[in-house]
Amino acid sequence: MKRSILSIFLLLGLLWAPVTVWAEQKLLFLGDSLTAGLGVDPAQAYPSLVEQELRNQGFKVQVINAGVSGSTSASGPARLKWYLQAKPDLLFLALGANDGLRGLDINEMKANLSAVVEAAQKAGVPVVIAGLRMPPNYGKEYTQAFHQAFFEVAERYQLPHLPKLLAGVAGRPPLNQADGIHPNAEGHRIIAAQVAQFIAPLLKKK
Repeated sequence: MKRSILSIFLLLGLLWAPVTVWAEQKLLFLGDSLTAGLGVDPAQAYPSLVEQELRNQGFKVQVINAGVSGSTSASGPARLKWYLQAKPDLLFLALGANDGLRGLDINEMKANLSAVVEAAQKAGVPVVIAGLRMPPNYGKEYTQAFHQAFFEVAERYQLPHLPKLLAGVAGRPPLNQADGIHPNAEGHRIIAAQVAQFIAPLLKKK
């Protein structure tokens, strides 16, 4: 009888162990068309490539691509509320590009980004924020204030901050589509490599 009970406990231990040891870390990418991968295959968008790269490095991760083309920072809080149901382990916040392209109020953008961060932190989800730059034709004052906004949000909430999401890609025709704004497949590969390198130290290797 004792041997039978011991066997049952051993079996339960074997069944439980894989769930504990191999549980995936869910990475939520909340962004716009840059994150959604407008103009490229979904598998070529940088969030998917980040997942692939991190898995190659030995991380057990699942990426949730919450990129919506055309979205501004104003959509962030409501969209995050929906995705929190998936219980992500990390939020990669990459909103604001459309705010800048439309010349929207930067203080409102900061308020929207702050609302996203506060909601995530309240739910116990760590946040990483990605910064962006605007083309110089928007004027020196606006472009500087836009770029600085991401630093200010990161500093206020003590967030890991990737200063330029499109570093090495923006403004380089061979790495972008015909519109000059959205990265092509090669551009997404460069972005993914940089993002994976940035967030890898924040993850647990299973």
